Amino acid sequence: MSIKQISVFLVNKPGTLKNMTSVLAANSIDMRAISLAETDEFGIARIVVDDVIRAREVLEDSDFVASINSVIPVEIPDTPGGLDKILGDFAAANINIQYMYSFVLSKADGTAGMIFRVNDTASAEAKLAARGLKILTWDEIKD
Repeated sequence: MSIKQISVFLVNKPGTLKNMTSVLAANSIDMRAISLAETDEFGIARIVVDDVIRAREVLEDSDFVASINSVIPVEIPDTPGGLDKILGDFAAANINIQYMYSFVLSKADGTAGMIFRVNDTASAEAKLAARGLKILTWDEIKD
């Protein structure tokens, strides 16, 4: 099942990322995953949080530009070649990956987690599930 992430536009200058995380911390918003992509002038922070609606509101109230979109959290084997196998499943299902980033799962069973952004989330979820991949739920990510 897809989950929601927040993408936050950040001016690329010292302290901007800290200002964003301070807004989230001051409002008791818990980050479960984060990725930062940048250019010389700006960056995009992609964040999975416990309350996306509230996070977007408090960020926008603090003059950040933020949007919400769907991503697919996938459990992967935390072993050499684990990601390669999952990427093979994406390729075999003809799913183009726009971007991806990892996150920590609090599991002792040898699995890790990856967030994937694709063009058609619902179609990708169905294809990946048909190939036996485990799409994680929010409850599995937050623990």
